[in-house]
Amino acid sequence: MKKFDDRIHFLRFRDLDPLELFGKLKTPCYVIDEAMLEYDGEILKGVRERTGAKILLAQKCFSNYNLYPVLEKYLDGTEASGLFEARLGREEMPQKEVHTFCGAFREDEFEEVLKYSDHIVFNSVGQLKKFGPMTKKAGKSVGLRINPECSTQVGHEIYDPCSPGSRLGVTIDRFEAMGEETIALLDGIHFHTLCQQNSDDLEKTLKAVEDKFGKYLHALKWVNFGGGHHITRPDYDIPRLEKLIKHVQETYGVEVYLEPGEATVLNAGYVISRVLDTYDNRDTHIAILDSSAACHMPDVIECPYLPPIYQADLEGYDYRIRLGGPTCLSGDNFGYYNFEGPLKENQLIIFGDMALYTTVKNNTFNGMPLPDIYILHKDNTFEKLTNFGYKDFKYRLGK
Repeated sequence: MKKFDDRIHFLRFRDLDPLELFGKLKTPCYVIDEAMLEYDGEILKGVRERTGAKILLAQKCFSNYNLYPVLEKYLDGTEASGLFEARLGREEMPQKEVHTFCGAFREDEFEEVLKYSDHIVFNSVGQLKKFGPMTKKAGKSVGLRINPECSTQVGHEIYDPCSPGSRLGVTIDRFEAMGEETIALLDGIHFHTLCQQNSDDLEKTLKAVEDKFGKYLHALKWVNFGGGHHITRPDYDIPRLEKLIKHVQETYGVEVYLEPGEATVLNAGYVISRVLDTYDNRDTHIAILDSSAACHMPDVIECPYLPPIYQADLEGYDYRIRLGGPTCLSGDNFGYYNFEGPLKENQLIIFGDMALYTTVKNNTFNGMPLPDIYILHKDNTFEKLTNFGYKDFKYRLGK
């Protein structure tokens, strides 16, 4: 029987009743768990200390800057996907490194990107030639994203940068065709091919990188392994990761960076929701929640995946219910879950592992209000960070 293991997804609540704890909050809302951020941080800190590798927060996954003071003691800086994230990283972790990669930088923004960034990683030979000399002159580190053409994704094709015709990264034929003068601009290379994967897939990817680009690595200062490393997952093979890091460091004399997003905040957040209505559609039991997968947890649909729910299983319990949101989108569904019995109106539903790709991707489709955001502190008190309302919906659309 496949179950959502409460010891993993709801580790915080072994000796605490989350239904009682969250029952006083207005729903829907996000809750970021300070204790679990530190739990993940300690694991990442161990990797840093044992290997000397540097670890960055991928802000595309988690940008809740009020929690950066909790995270920064475990990290070496932030990774940005453009100007605004670069600025956020510089402002909110000012003593740490800021690395910025973008599919294509805008000419009218690039000087400002340079202002906030320490490393700039380009996605194409053309952008490297256009902006590389300016970056070098500004005293910033110059990098290029490569595509090792080694797919390890299963079931996450939307996240596979090595798929045929990918727009992400420079393949070896393009790399070698750009000429020695352009290659000489480089301080490092970056590859990002993983998504929620273990270090065995990193090992396969790294072999492809070395086979194709290895002879160029000796002249570089750093190699960035990108993100997608599920380092804080209980079954993640950390010794293998550390062996791979040390291999690259010792073989090529380079500094190694990793930029995990999910691993930094794994199981460190919750979406708290309530049941609005229940009914049957022939043989299907349905419950409508006050939260929306499409608006509040869009990665659930985009990826797709089934988030864990407290006191629910995928199998095992007798009562199978399809959970959905209140919007008009027919596909606004969280999925099928098994409960001990029928759900009741106003019953609390607690989604786990919701710090990642939620607050950074939410939207107000159908006029859905944005859920407020809380910090759950280590002493089990709450701090409310936001007070979203009608104005936030209206003024994002006009004056």
